[in-house]
Amino acid sequence: MKTFNQLLLLSSIAVINFSCEKSTSEEFEEVNGNVETKLISSINVTSAEDSEDSGNILFSYNNDLQLTSIFDGTESTNFVYDGDNLSNVTGNVDNGNVEELYESPYDAFETGQIEEYDDNGNPSVIKFIEYDYDYMTDEEEVVYYTAEISYDDKPNPFYKTAEAAGMIDVLDQIKLNFAEAPQAEEIARAKALFPNNNPSQVVYKNEEGEIEYTINLSYTYDGDYPTAATVSTVSMHSDENETYVTTFTYVGD
Repeated sequence: MKTFNQLLLLSSIAVINFSCEKSTSEEFEEVNGNVETKLISSINVTSAEDSEDSGNILFSYNNDLQLTSIFDGTESTNFVYDGDNLSNVTGNVDNGNVEELYESPYDAFETGQIEEYDDNGNPSVIKFIEYDYDYMTDEEEVVYYTAEISYDDKPNPFYKTAEAAGMIDVLDQIKLNFAEAPQAEEIARAKALFPNNNPSQVVYKNEEGEIEYTINLSYTYDGDYPTAATVSTVSMHSDENETYVTTFTYVGD
C-alpha cells in the first residue's frame, strides 16, 4: 500500500464536482457554508505496523499566505505566482499534482470514471479498470472494480490550502496542468473527482459486487477541521491489514 499520496486521500481529500456550471468555490460554499480559513502547515503520518511507512509533510507560505512549497522530507514542490495567480509548479511535481492526492489501492482516483455523485456533489461511486494476470492463458484480462465512497458532514479540510495554492482557480479555468506537458483532460478529471466533504469510508468491490478492500477513516475535529485521523484498512484476501494515525497542524497553531 502506497504511503503519502494515498494517505493524503485517506486523511482528507480535496476536490469538487464539476458536473454543473457553478464555480468550485460556489459549490463548496453551497454545501458547507462560510467555513473558517485554516491553512494546513503539516501532516504527520504514523504507521502502527511499519515505521518506514511513517513520515511528515510540511506546507510553507509567503507573507500573503500563498502556498509556496510542499516538502515530504526528501523532495519539495514549489509554487510560483504572477501576482495573485499561480503560474507554475516546479520540483517534485507529484506532490503538487491534484490527481496524485487521491490515489487509492487500485488507483481509482487516477484512472476511474465517476458513476454517481451524492447530494453534496461528492463522487460516491467510481468505476475503474484493473488488469489481472491469468496464469492458465498466460494473458492479462481486464477486470472492472468499483469504489463506493462515504463522507463526513464536514468540509474538505484541504480546500482552503488548495485555494492558497491557486489550485481552485486552476480547476475552474481548466487551463493549467502540474506537469511538463500540460494536459487539460487531467485537470478536468481532477476537478470531477474533487469532493466537497471529508471521506469516512472507501469500499472496493469486484465485478460480482463482492467487497475486496475497505478503508475506514475516523476523525477528531476541532470545529470544521480535523486535528487527527485514524485510518484502518481491511483486505478480504490477505492479512495485510494496516492502521495509520494522521495528525494535522495549521498555520497559527
